[in-house]
This record gives sequence, C-alpha cells and structure tokens, in this order.
Amino acid sequence: MIRFDSDYIEGAHESILKRLSETNNEQLPGYGTDHHTDTAKAYIRELCDSDVDVHFMVGGTQANMTIIASMLRPHQGVIAPDSGHISGHETGAIESTGHKVLEIANEHGKINAEQARHFVEGHWNDPTHEHMPQPKMVYISQPTESGTLYSRQELEQLRAACTENNLYLMVDGARLGYALASRDNDTSIRDLAGLCDVFYIGGTKVGALFGEAIVITNDDIKPDFRYIMKQKGGMLAKGRLLGIQFEVLFEDGLYFEISKHAIEMAHRLTEAFEKKHIEMYAPASTNQIFPILTSAQIDALKSKYAFHIWEEIDGTRKAIRLCTSWSTTMEDVDALIADIKKL
Repeated sequence: MIRFDSDYIEGAHESILKRLSETNNEQLPGYGTDHHTDTAKAYIRELCDSDVDVHFMVGGTQANMTIIASMLRPHQGVIAPDSGHISGHETGAIESTGHKVLEIANEHGKINAEQARHFVEGHWNDPTHEHMPQPKMVYISQPTESGTLYSRQELEQLRAACTENNLYLMVDGARLGYALASRDNDTSIRDLAGLCDVFYIGGTKVGALFGEAIVITNDDIKPDFRYIMKQKGGMLAKGRLLGIQFEVLFEDGLYFEISKHAIEMAHRLTEAFEKKHIEMYAPASTNQIFPILTSAQIDALKSKYAFHIWEEIDGTRKAIRLCTSWSTTMEDVDALIADIKKL
C-alpha cells in the first residue's frame, strides 16, 4: 500500500534523527532551558524580525488547547470556521477547558473579515448576550483544512476586524511550511508575526518527529504562558528533544526546502488529474489535493493507495483527499500518476 492519506506517516527527516543521536549523551537542563532550544528560538525570532516569545509543545491539539485557554477568560469563546481543526477533530479539547468554539460557515476552509464582524455585532446586539459565550478570538488555519490559503490582504482584513472588535487573532500553522512553499502564497513568517497575536509553526507534519513552535507576538499575553503549559501537561521534561528538532529545521533552511518538495510532488499529481479533466473540490494550493472521482475511479485506486474520502458530491462522485509531504518519493508519485492516466 502506498500512502497518501496524511503528511505524518513517516518518522522524521534523517538530519533530525542524526542530530538527536549525536546529542543523545549531552547532559542538558530540562524543560526547554537548554542551549539547543535557545538557538532554535533565536532562529524563529530572526524570521519574525521582532521580539516574540517562542515556546515548543509536542502536538497541535495540545498547542491549540493551551494557547486558547491561556488567552480567554472563563466566559469567552473562540470564533472558528466550522471546518476548523478545533471545531471537529480535537474531541472537544477547547470545550474541555470551558471555552466554546463559536462556529461560522466556511468557504473551502476559509472565513472572512465581514463574517467575523457580523458574528460579533450579532452577539452584542442580542439583548440576551450575557447568557451566551462572549466572542474574544478568531481562529484560522494557514493553510486551511481544505488546503486553501489566506492571502496577505485577507489576513490584513481579518486583523482589522479583530482590532475593531477587540478580538485576538490566532493562526494554526500545523502545516505552515506547506503554505509558505506554495506557488500561490504571498505571506511570510514575518507577515504572520505582524498580523497575529499568536501563531504556531508546525513540525509534526513538516519533517519533525513531533513538535509545534508557538509564537506569541502580543505582549499582553506573553506573561505566565509557561505556567499554563505546565498546568496543561505541555511542558516536556526532556524539552531538548523539541529544541534540537527545530534547531535543525531552521539553521540552514531545511524547513523551507522539504516543504517545497511536498508542494512539487502535489503539483505533479494535480497536473495528472487536470490532464484527465478531473475536477478539483478546492483550489490545489498546498500539499493537500482534492480530486472529485467517480465510485469506479475510487475503487480503481483504493486497492493500491491509501487516501481519505473527503465529501460526497452527488450520487456517483466523491471528493477524495491526497496528501504529499516532506518525505513523499518521486517513485510513489510516478506510480500514482501512471494509474491516474488509466482512469
């Protein structure tokens, strides 16, 4: 079975494994206070071109839960697209901390500034608003769950709406590397640092064994974050294991190099589907592509390839999701392209 069902099916980039092995016997202080972690933080601050706080956690759900719990008061909630990861794929992790996810409709995974404004206005104009969670944050993903991208202009518009309505803006960057490497992308890590109150740079899906780098830009929410990390079980005793991985990813641009590889593999697959005149469910901008196939076409592929059924389109067609990654091989892509030509 050749797997295109996710971007974290392999372990880690060999450079990370090599460095972890080389440093294995170093005696270092715990909880991310070692010099490797300090170096990794410095690399990320340089990319942000600002004095941000950087914290490393093991996974995306843990990061989302800890960030949101740290920023919101008990009566406040977070506006998110109804397709967002915190909305449907985190087992109510946000709600478990006492904060409601306030879902709004998405268009190919995205929400816009006017939707955020409308939601907030609706809350405050409701005479019973004190009986409902107060919106205080907007959560989006870059790229989205549908593989689409927010442009810099769209992010600027969301930032303006958040500023006008006293909301935080948070960007889930679990697949951020693939957004940055996309041919359609016009934003940088520096842009995100200037527009968001907090975002994170995903490692789990972009070459690391595990790990997300949380970047806090808003000075008001920097204090005491490590207390909350500890309280939520997110302060890793052997924090070096996170710091070393991000040190390797960012010291020589490896993060961007391997992300670009995933995009190139996805683009080759997209071209193969387009040559067969197969429609896409959403714009193919990143490492996730969503061809719409008939049941017969799906059956022709599923015995050899692993992928997700994304959404039923009509009685005879479904959108599937294929993911490439930092580790996708040319051989596997060529095999799939050969079988696409037979559809």
